[in-house]
Amino acid sequence: MSDDAFEYIIPLPAEKLEREARRLIGFHERYARVRADLRLLADPAAVLAWGQKLYGEVPPICEVIGDRYPLFILEGDVGTGKTVFARCAASRLAMELQRDGNLFALSTRVRGKGAVGEASAGINAAFARVAAEVGKTKLAFLLIDEADSLVTSRGEAHSHLEDKIAVNTIIQKVDDLRRHGGRFVVFLSTNRIGTLDAGVLRRAAALETFERPTPDERKRLLVQDLEGLGLASATIDQLVQATGSSNGSPGYTFSDMRTRLLPRIIIAAYPDRRITDADALAATDGLKPSPVVT
Repeated sequence: MSDDAFEYIIPLPAEKLEREARRLIGFHERYARVRADLRLLADPAAVLAWGQKLYGEVPPICEVIGDRYPLFILEGDVGTGKTVFARCAASRLAMELQRDGNLFALSTRVRGKGAVGEASAGINAAFARVAAEVGKTKLAFLLIDEADSLVTSRGEAHSHLEDKIAVNTIIQKVDDLRRHGGRFVVFLSTNRIGTLDAGVLRRAAALETFERPTPDERKRLLVQDLEGLGLASATIDQLVQATGSSNGSPGYTFSDMRTRLLPRIIIAAYPDRRITDADALAATDGLKPSPVVT
């Protein structure tokens, strides 16, 4: 299969992703929380060596850990940072382990046009393409974004034969991952965790949940991104309040703030004058947060 099966391929570690991680609110805290699990998944040989060194022989727990599927599920609402976290975490892990590699983002094009066996063939070819990059020392990460479009429960009444075949294929590919000794790790991102097939969920070595930003996270984002504009601290506080949940409406997502709110603030003044506090406050007028995906 050609690289058309992927939205993009990023060599790792990547300085661009390190810069992105520094701007990503909450990345360092989240990565610190999942770092140990990622290292166990990506370097099971090191766990065996640790056990051998400290206990004189490999304890059974080390072998059990090494048998886990290197599948990491990221679940949460749209715009909460799942995809960018996966990219940055893959780069950070490659840097820490001092190993080169690639991040492959699977394209929805692998589904094909619905012909029986088309999605299965595309998935098989995509996994084979990534596995070919691994070798003996390289790391490979496969990001399956919006995974609910590929691995919806096979028990759903509306699930078609081709959908069931695609899910079966994904499960078979995940089962095969352990033979790569941690060098091939899959990040699976979903907005609707409840629709994922139980067979996929059972194989997840870890599951990380992404919520909409808290007031503190929204303030950190605004202080960081509006730095240098000379806005009053009271203005920032009002923006934090205006972007939170109210009257049954959810708060803004990270994506809402960076792709919709911040451009509005600039548009109010560009290209003729400086941005004022009034511009910043007016930017939320009529701007509704993204709806919750159910």
